[in-house]
Amino acid sequence: MKLSILVLIAALAVGIAIGLVNFYFQQSWYDLAISFGVSFVISYLVFYYLLEKYIYSKIVLIYKLIHNLKLGKDLKDALGEYVSADPINDVEQEVKEWAGAKKREIDILKKQEQFRREFLSNVSHEFKTPLFAVQGYIDTLQDCIADDPETATKFLKKAADNVERLSYLINDLDSISKLESGEIPINYQKFDFVGLAREVMEALEDKAKARNIKLSFKEKYTYPAYVNADREKIRQVMMNLIENSLKYGKPDGSTAIKIFELHDQYLIEVTDNGIGIDEKHLPRLFERFYRIDTHRSRQEGGTGLGLAIVKHILEAHQQIISVRSTQQIGTTFAFTLQKLG
Repeated sequence: MKLSILVLIAALAVGIAIGLVNFYFQQSWYDLAISFGVSFVISYLVFYYLLEKYIYSKIVLIYKLIHNLKLGKDLKDALGEYVSADPINDVEQEVKEWAGAKKREIDILKKQEQFRREFLSNVSHEFKTPLFAVQGYIDTLQDCIADDPETATKFLKKAADNVERLSYLINDLDSISKLESGEIPINYQKFDFVGLAREVMEALEDKAKARNIKLSFKEKYTYPAYVNADREKIRQVMMNLIENSLKYGKPDGSTAIKIFELHDQYLIEVTDNGIGIDEKHLPRLFERFYRIDTHRSRQEGGTGLGLAIVKHILEAHQQIISVRSTQQIGTTFAFTLQKLG
């Protein structure tokens, strides 16, 4: 409610009250009108002055402070000072909105802090495992290199494998960091996604045969599907998704690719009939180092960063990726790419 209306109502109440009291004693409509008019004018002026000086001006200052804090300095400077037409009502709404925004910011900061702690813990663990293994193999090598060359050669190979794992881990972390900071440019070009998918399937054919998993398109594509994207990075996306399906697919199972044509995009799905993923894990599946089954993940190899890299690559393309899964039935990863005619 505006100050003038609030003061008007208060002055009318005082004027009517005084006028009625005067009429009760004088029994004169003229005296009622005079007393009402005088008391109304005086009350209005006094109330307006007091409310404006001691209450309303303070509310306006509080409202402007909260409003400017919400806008931020740059936006406030661009828009200039803003005064609400009704700060008495608006200040309550502003405070509620501001408090809600700050609560959301605090919740986000808490989640980020928890994520930071988990990330540091995971990085430390991922580095320690191969480092301790290399250290152990080297210590053993020192003891048996002269007396047992065959064992020494075997341990040397295992040490080299762990060093290679460290190298993959560092490279993947570097890739994610550069993707997040925009240091790795996206080299857009027109290419046939169907041809790229077939290349990836051929490259992983031996791995699929080793687990007796069939790689295929759900429907035979005899025509190209041209997209606008970075070919090498989308190749990396497909490699990661299909390798993931082979790691967790059932022997004698299948991994299939399907392309859906949308208005200005293609929706690509990579589906397997493997062990599936519990629903509680799905929201965190693209986090760095997040593993559903730690023991099996380490047996299968990998750095635990593949899906995080996939997500960052697609976000850098301003595209999305999602996952749906049912345990013992299978998993489907779906992502979009910009379509070209």
